[in-house]
Amino acid sequence: MTSSTTSPAAPARTVPTREDRRARLGVALLFFTNGALIANLLPRYPAIKDGLELSNADFGLAVAAMPVGALVAGLGAGWLIRRLRSSRVAVVGTVVTGVAVLLAGIAPVGGLLAAGFLLAGALDAIVDVSQNSHGLRVQYRYRRSILNSFHAVWSIGAVLGGLMGGAAAGLGIPIVWHLGASALIFAVVALVAYPLLLAGPEPAEGTAETADAAVLPGDDVTAGAGAAAAPVATGSVDDGAQEARAGSTTGAGSVDDATRASSARDGRRVSPGFVAKWGVLLALVVIASSGAVVEDAGSTWAALYLGSLGAGVTVAALGFVSLQGAQFVGRLLGDGMVDRFGQKAVARAGGVFVAVGMGVALAFPSVIGTIVGFAAAGFGVATLIPAAMHAADNLPGFRAGTGLTLVSWLLRLGFLASPPVVGFVADSAGLRYGLLLVPVVGVAVILLGGVLEGRRARGSAPRGS
Repeated sequence: MTSSTTSPAAPARTVPTREDRRARLGVALLFFTNGALIANLLPRYPAIKDGLELSNADFGLAVAAMPVGALVAGLGAGWLIRRLRSSRVAVVGTVVTGVAVLLAGIAPVGGLLAAGFLLAGALDAIVDVSQNSHGLRVQYRYRRSILNSFHAVWSIGAVLGGLMGGAAAGLGIPIVWHLGASALIFAVVALVAYPLLLAGPEPAEGTAETADAAVLPGDDVTAGAGAAAAPVATGSVDDGAQEARAGSTTGAGSVDDATRASSARDGRRVSPGFVAKWGVLLALVVIASSGAVVEDAGSTWAALYLGSLGAGVTVAALGFVSLQGAQFVGRLLGDGMVDRFGQKAVARAGGVFVAVGMGVALAFPSVIGTIVGFAAAGFGVATLIPAAMHAADNLPGFRAGTGLTLVSWLLRLGFLASPPVVGFVADSAGLRYGLLLVPVVGVAVILLGGVLEGRRARGSAPRGS
């Protein structure tokens, strides 16, 4: 989607060294474990809910504690990384996340379940930011975008975790043994990854590395169970880097042609009007949050809904697995589709997949149809969060990185609001009606997709080049 920027202090080499390749493998292993750990818990949701005798609303509120923890802890992740290094924070956080997931799975009452989710969400957010921060360091050394590949690996981990959880549930393995083994396995993977990562502290603010690699326009800096990575760990990009990037344009509808032309001529960002600036930012938050809502529907409710249709515990896990698998395919194809058709067209097409796929599945309920519907929704949202991040990072009227930071943080509201909203509707009218939120957000993406970038003219330079 983008090409790397350059700076006078950037290294001349373009071929990755052995150290670079080792670091890329190490970061990929961290993303893999991050995707797998919490995904192992999801197929056990029906058993946990029934065992604690929770209503749909109560269970939804407990699950909502996870994004609450992420919202709170995400703001402190940068502080930890600056003092302890992204590599150490990511590895230690991964190990402790496995323990938190285990504690949530064996909680004896609803309050402790919520507390376990709160802790797991906080740790997941810290790991999310730190592994993305380290991935950006590695990307800089590669001199090209590689961050999307890490998120594709996250999807592989999530699929594997979902399959592990479904198999364990189907075989009747006690939750404590299943999640204990999962925590141990992926703690070992994280510890194996540590010596592969880049040595030394985080680069200081204002160096060539932070100027070029901290936040590349168009990079997918989202996290975890579909959530977003946070602001750059080492701080804001300096004014010189802002000016170097100031000529890039934003999506359609965010600023008019005259403003863009003026900005390109004087080499500085030109602020649009108050309503235009914040209106576009709000639209980007809704687009990113729509991706979060769909991902949460697959992780929180898919197994429960398929169970209500008569699916066994192993088959019920395939709702989440199909969503993540299709999202993985969408992420692999996403860059090529965006380059050919533009962010706007791809996002709107994705909204159609979400609205039609889940709309038909809910209108004509069946086990197979529901699994296919979740797959269509996963494919549809594959590029939404990266697209919103791309546009926010180049939105006029904000300092470099500010738009990205705001969208990254606020999109977690989708994860926070979705579980209780679906749960309350499910208690009142049934889970089938609660899941209508999924096609609704698909329609929202179709309507708001115009704020994203259209197709570039042939031969034009990509942003950030």
